[in-house]
Amino acid sequence: MTHTDPTSGTGLATPAPHLPSGNGERNTELDRSAMRRVLGRFTTGVTVVTTGGATPHGMTANSFTSVSLSPPLILICVLREAAMHEAVLDRKAFAVSVLSERQADLASYFADRRRPRGLQQFAPIEWSPGRFTGSPLVADALAWLECSLTATYDGGDHSIFLGEVLGMGLRDEHDALLFYNGAFHGLRTKET
Repeated sequence: MTHTDPTSGTGLATPAPHLPSGNGERNTELDRSAMRRVLGRFTTGVTVVTTGGATPHGMTANSFTSVSLSPPLILICVLREAAMHEAVLDRKAFAVSVLSERQADLASYFADRRRPRGLQQFAPIEWSPGRFTGSPLVADALAWLECSLTATYDGGDHSIFLGEVLGMGLRDEHDALLFYNGAFHGLRTKET
């Protein structure tokens, strides 16, 4: 495979960097840290995914995306070993709170495996139970969605949870929190 390097000034085709050559067989020597570094070059938003019930749970996630407007569907990906995995399967529902740039500390908190479990993990933050699922909704989030679990798909060491949106809302006061290259960043929008 070749590509044209527009910065070389020559326009000559050169081998694409870091791509395996040969017969196209799958590279079985990919390591997890290299994969994280490569995927870290894709900027994503940051969310807190929650479930309700007697033992509510939350986790920071950036593997979240819209799937369909009609019917309204989204998906999240959850590590099979994570406590959230069983919580979503048990409750058959979850909520997603999209974080603002002012909520980087909250994103770090819900990514920390040392935080308390159950209802106690929500004690240091402001939240309210969702109307449709009872899942905690983070106060001052840019947007939120409550979903019923409609399907689960194999995603290697993760499960892909498809959710039908039951309720949603948004705020416009702040910019988004982004995740890029292993760190949180604020989105800077220009005033027009």
